[in-house]
Amino acid sequence: MKKPMRLSTVAFFMILAGVAALGVAWWTQHKLGIMPCELCLWERWPWRVLIVLGVMVPVLPARVGRGVLWLCAPVLLVAEGLAICHVGVEWKWWPSPFPACHAAHVVGRTLAERWASMPLMPSKPCDAPTYLIPGLPVSMAVMGGVFACVVFVTLCVGMVRSKKIRRF
Repeated sequence: MKKPMRLSTVAFFMILAGVAALGVAWWTQHKLGIMPCELCLWERWPWRVLIVLGVMVPVLPARVGRGVLWLCAPVLLVAEGLAICHVGVEWKWWPSPFPACHAAHVVGRTLAERWASMPLMPSKPCDAPTYLIPGLPVSMAVMGGVFACVVFVTLCVGMVRSKKIRRF
């Protein structure tokens, strides 16, 4: 029989996964200069929540900490859902649900009115995939979805292994 896993180990892994996901996003944006689209920005939120939940676990009683860790499961499902939504937009299966993902609407009759209606920063369209690895046609949205799935499975396995073994 395998040795039971500690809740703090599972919590640390959730923190590490969230930091890794946000770290890759930060590196892509600030070091590679690739601007995120609106869906990319939304995809970052579940990882932030995951970090907060993971940080809470060590300061809580074990029973409450276990419940908080189980809250990571729906958060990861949200991350997976956002990734699937983004991949569907990239592959042109459906339009993006966010208006910022579409081309800006420039209105006005004069050039000054048109300039004034333009957004301050250009936004990246959500249907333009970002490929990090040259020659590998796997977008960041696909990688994010796969990563969320791996973290979800790891969470479930860790939670089952951390369950207290009761002997009668």
